[in-house]
Amino acid sequence: MLKERNQTFKLSFIALDFLNSLLSFSVAFFIRYYIQDTEGFYLQIIDIPGYISLGLLLSVSQILSYLGVDLYHPRRGLSLIEEFFSISYGVVINLIVILALLFFFRDISFSRLLILYFAIFNIIFTSGFHVIFRTILRNLRKKGYNLRKMLILGTGKNAKRITEIVMKHSIYGYIISGYLSSIEKSDQLPYPVLGDLEKFEEVLNAVRPDLVIYALGTEDRNFLHSAIDICDSEGIELKIVPEFSEFITARGRVEGMDGVPIITIRDIPLRNGYNRFIKRILDILFSLSFVILFSPFYLLISILVKLTSRGPIFIFQERVGLDNHKFNMIKFRSMYVQEKTDSDTKWTVKNDPRVTSIGGILRKLSLDETPQFFNVLKGDMSVVGPRPERPFFVEQFKSSHRYYMRRHTVKAGITGWAQVQGLRGDTSIDERIEADIYYIENWSLFLDIKIILMTPFVGFINKNAY
Repeated sequence: MLKERNQTFKLSFIALDFLNSLLSFSVAFFIRYYIQDTEGFYLQIIDIPGYISLGLLLSVSQILSYLGVDLYHPRRGLSLIEEFFSISYGVVINLIVILALLFFFRDISFSRLLILYFAIFNIIFTSGFHVIFRTILRNLRKKGYNLRKMLILGTGKNAKRITEIVMKHSIYGYIISGYLSSIEKSDQLPYPVLGDLEKFEEVLNAVRPDLVIYALGTEDRNFLHSAIDICDSEGIELKIVPEFSEFITARGRVEGMDGVPIITIRDIPLRNGYNRFIKRILDILFSLSFVILFSPFYLLISILVKLTSRGPIFIFQERVGLDNHKFNMIKFRSMYVQEKTDSDTKWTVKNDPRVTSIGGILRKLSLDETPQFFNVLKGDMSVVGPRPERPFFVEQFKSSHRYYMRRHTVKAGITGWAQVQGLRGDTSIDERIEADIYYIENWSLFLDIKIILMTPFVGFINKNAY
């Protein structure tokens, strides 16, 4: 349904962004060789056909970069700022790739300043034209241009869910003519109920929808054969919402195995081998860089921990990670030496007497967690992911908080979406779970980089640390 329209819009945005890139290159070329070079000296000696080829190459590679960062995927609740960052990320990747290629082909000389201008104007033009294009489309939809009418069979949960999706993606041009009632009712449907199921054929001929959505429950299963026959005879497309659709997340997908459709209830991007490889490369590169740059501070903190209290510099605490496997997480010791049972089963409280003087500072600035980059290099953790918890509390939370165990479908992280939202320390467990699940189901390399960049400004100082 929405997939067909989304593919059309995707192709439209690709064509628009290709033209944006050509325009950006033209503007960059004009500024570099007509405005800055007032005497026209360089314009006489540069290779014009070579620059035309460069402009086409930059435009094509820019589209490939946008596809690589998944710019054209319909994101739920995507804001203008988030789209701007996605566009900027795609432009930066394209810039790096092109500059790397030009480094190896030194026989051809191009202005690096022109390429920089191209990147800047590309971000500005692409962001602006995306907003203008969507605004034009919405106005055309409001005027009734290229709309498709939809009739929904059912008035229950599935019907309500389909209605919300259609209203959220109004830009695709679907309008709901109404519903046919079933046993299950909903009082919050925004469109009229046109009758009961017995009047289906009569309503179909009166409304003449372009599409019929079968969203009935198990109690009306026998009606499906009649609905298919009637739609076939009238030449109207029929699509079926599975009875168990409420359990399928936005990332669910349908796969085929020898012609048999198999529905994946929750499609987790990081279960994909390619995504795991990309994330692992980021983890290794970032962790190695951090460990090398932070090594003088590791030494300083180690000395301070040793001088201010008796006991080891580091503690190794058992935590639960990917697929419920346990591992030993390393931290700087921030508390006085205590019994292992207390360490494993007691929650930190405000003004906790177990916290040392230097430990309070380390916990406030999250410096006690920096040795976990060694866990990342080992492969037990990732730089970004849900925070790992102790086995004692995992057993408690999994029975008292629904969906808690979904957090273990990816590697635990040093920082995460929950942390940069301020959900750490003594905060709501349910809100943390919701934030972690959002990250798991919407993972992208761009989201990881975004969280890493936000952490020093939002998640570094822990206001809820005791």
